[in-house]
Formats: sequence, C-alpha cells, structure tokens
Amino acid sequence: MTKKIQTIEVVARDYYGEECLADRCNMGDKVIERKTPHGYVEIYEVDENNKKKLVGKSNLVLYQGREMLAQRLVNIANSNVTPTKDEFISWFGVGDGGVIPGDPLNPSAPTLTDIDLSSRVMITATDSSAADYHTISSGYPKEGYYKIPFDSVEFEQDSLNDDMWLVLKIQTTLTADYANGEQISEAGLFSAESALGGYSGQFSLFARVTFPSIVKTSDRRLIFSWYLYV
Repeated sequence: MTKKIQTIEVVARDYYGEECLADRCNMGDKVIERKTPHGYVEIYEVDENNKKKLVGKSNLVLYQGREMLAQRLVNIANSNVTPTKDEFISWFGVGDGGVIPGDPLNPSAPTLTDIDLSSRVMITATDSSAADYHTISSGYPKEGYYKIPFDSVEFEQDSLNDDMWLVLKIQTTLTADYANGEQISEAGLFSAESALGGYSGQFSLFARVTFPSIVKTSDRRLIFSWYLYV
C-alpha cells in the first residue's frame, strides 16, 4: 500500500514602502510616517480529499534585514551593524517558538528587533546541501543542519506597477525527510555570504513569519512560497 503524502503550501508576501524601507522617513523638511515592511502568509494543506484548508498570518522584514539591504544597495560596509555588505538572502530555517507557550494554535507576532528565530529546529542530519551544522554539546537541541537552500528563485512581473519585474518568488520545501516530529510554528529567510552546502559562517535573519503549529511528519510536505516585493 502506497503511503499518501500530504502537502502544505505556505505563501509569504513581503511589501516594501515606495519612498523608503523605514516606518518613519526624512524627506527633505518633512517626516513621513509609513507602515513598516510587512507581508502575509497563506498556508494551504492538501488533505485526503485533495482540498485545501487556508490559514493566514502576517510576516515581517526585520530591522536587521533592512540593515543588510542598505549596505548592498551602495556596496559599502557599515561596521555598526551585524550583517555584512557581502551577505545576500540565501537560506531558509524553521522553528517551534512562534506560538505562545502552552497554546500551539496562538502565534506570537514577530517584532522588528528580532535577530533570530525564537527556537530553531534541526531540519536534516544528513543532507550535505544544507548548512549551519550544530551539535548538542554546543547547546543545540539536536545534532544536524539548521538551514536549507531554496528550491528556486524566480523573477515575476508586478501587475500593479506597469508589469515591471519587481517581484521575487522564493520557494522552499520541507520534504518527507525533513524535521519530522517537530511542531513548526515559525520560519525565516536568512542572509549569508555563501549559498554553498555545509556553510558554517554567519547567518542574519532577514524576515520572519509565525503561524499556528503544524506537526511535521514523514507523510507531509510543507511548501513555502515567499514573495518579496521590491
């Protein structure tokens, strides 16, 4: 008998302000109030009847991510911040700390000052394409890799802005072999100076999303589609 694998698709959209990336901007002699970069996540689960169930949650581009972008825009290092000018968005991670303790269906919203996932989950112990390897002796819950690469990155046209190529679609899959037995409730995009498997250098959290806990099992795949609007 063939085991049927469920598929859950997570779609995340991040929006940037038109005049600036900050919540307050100096524009000449004026200070313009704007919403911080934010987005929306849609989670689809394919059940035994092949129907999708929808859950929606906001996500957030963090101050740390915006500090990385500022350096990349002008290719000048800022020694006052943690991300380096040579980092780029290149890794994906998940955690189980995205909900209020004792209430797995009640997410705790990300904050702009977040610099990492609240509680990281080991994704794979054997896949050499992954990165950020840690051991229990170094203080991590399990030995293995805590970041995985993207499946794909695509440029897409923005229909609301003259069909210009202003959208990045980043897709990542937690396969049947990844993070089994974990209650996934947060995910993040990370920047680093390398996208090579086994990389162990610095990782900087760019964006974070939280959502009601999803129990990851071997008969379930999670597909994250993350849209970045520039």
